[in-house]
Amino acid sequence: MIAFTKGHGTENDFVLIHDPAGSLDLTPALVRFLCDRRAGIGADGVIRAVRAGAVAAGEGVDPDMWFMDYWNADGTTSEMCGNGARVFAAFLESEAGVDLAEGLDFATRGGPRAVRALGDGRYAVGMGVYRVGDASAGFDSEVAARGMDPVRPALSVDMGNPHHVVALGSLEELEALDLTVAPQVHPVPEHGSNVEFAVALGFDDAGAETRGRVRMRVHERGSGETRSCGTGACAVALAMRTWAGQGAPDVWDVEVPGGMVTVRITGATTILEGPAVLVAQGAVSVP
Repeated sequence: MIAFTKGHGTENDFVLIHDPAGSLDLTPALVRFLCDRRAGIGADGVIRAVRAGAVAAGEGVDPDMWFMDYWNADGTTSEMCGNGARVFAAFLESEAGVDLAEGLDFATRGGPRAVRALGDGRYAVGMGVYRVGDASAGFDSEVAARGMDPVRPALSVDMGNPHHVVALGSLEELEALDLTVAPQVHPVPEHGSNVEFAVALGFDDAGAETRGRVRMRVHERGSGETRSCGTGACAVALAMRTWAGQGAPDVWDVEVPGGMVTVRITGATTILEGPAVLVAQGAVSVP
């Protein structure tokens, strides 16, 4: 039997396991079973809370640091998950009694990250250093997707994991996409890519700061279309700011099918803000 918690961040959902000592043999087959929405629990991914010293991926990190061991639904590992990081934070508060009011540094395959509780079930995650691809022509790649004709230009964004962002001209185009089939990126990324499709909704100057607003859908590498993607929201905000040019806002509210998150661009890094919800606890028998 494996004890688990189920949680989601803007409906990007995860099975969470508290395993500080790394005693669970977390295999690709086990991850696929846990994420199976009919035979298992059902989720976009599995997150194990483990100490860095207990897993090979934590080599070179303070062994007592918490490590977010993130796995895609297909049993592959990923460098980082922004929505998952918020849910991971809520899980550490609930399961390990960690106080996040002053923030916490934790480790991922994509490098160190920091998270802080904002109150009312919301968290801010430092998403690390980003890299926008060659935007001298506005785009550096192309994407083909079912329901989108013709092939569209895209801009690559590295968030510690790979992304390609496509700008669409209308919400109707966004809704017409069939993301049950993985989009095709050219040049083909060596390790695959998360692909975001986004429609700019304009700027809001009513508050103390100018904010951009954008709506997106995403096909996540290893998981298919998900209701939200935190690193993808950051990639979309960065691409939109790049395309908007000088004077574009550094704060973007990103609408996803599962809700809304806010991305703050601060120099060479981004901060992702949004909710995290723990919805269930239980134990599962592994066949």
